[in-house]
Amino acid sequence: MTRRTILCALALIAVIWLGGMLLTAQEAKPAAAQAPAKAAERTALPAAAREGGMALHEALARRRSIREYTDKVLSERELGQLLWAAQGANRPDGHRTAPSAMARYPLELYVATPAGFFHYEPREHQVERRGGDLRPAISKAARGQKQIMQSPGVFVFTAVFERMGAKPDDPRAARWIYVEAGHAAQNLLLEAVALGLAGVPMGGFDDKQLQENLPLPADHRPVYMVAIGQPR
Repeated sequence: MTRRTILCALALIAVIWLGGMLLTAQEAKPAAAQAPAKAAERTALPAAAREGGMALHEALARRRSIREYTDKVLSERELGQLLWAAQGANRPDGHRTAPSAMARYPLELYVATPAGFFHYEPREHQVERRGGDLRPAISKAARGQKQIMQSPGVFVFTAVFERMGAKPDDPRAARWIYVEAGHAAQNLLLEAVALGLAGVPMGGFDDKQLQENLPLPADHRPVYMVAIGQPR
């Protein structure tokens, strides 16, 4: 074996040995810690009042569709009371303030405020933040209705049609859902009056555009909206 052959063999052995050491070091190196998933931003709401307040017959007498509001924002107490009136749990078993066919509860309620876009969780009586101030996006899908940008609380009722045990285009499912949305919206409007606020229900919007403009799950289909605020 020539000297040149021996040197080449030694060089090859050194390269193999060095490569093995580097590989071992990489395997031994702990994996970089991954950033933890961002926890959902949830806020517990003040307990809803269940006694006292304005008499129902007085709230009915005072209710009007009002479209002009001051710039006063809703307090956490007001927001919690309004959400509870519309879709809150009023019994330990989770049944809600608005009746639901077969107690299926297909509605999911959202509210857009200057502070953000929130999803209401009835059992926990809390909201989960889903985005920033999306009132401009709602206004765009609702043909620029002026009360939306003035309102400090635009309530968006969505529905999961599949919860009714029927196909989304089943006329029975649609009837039950739209009737339930009416029940919930009337609760919301009457509670607004009892709190010294006012509002107006809205059905004039582009369903597809509204769903695309908001961070909604694919099966949460918008069915109704209500703007609430301090009347001028």
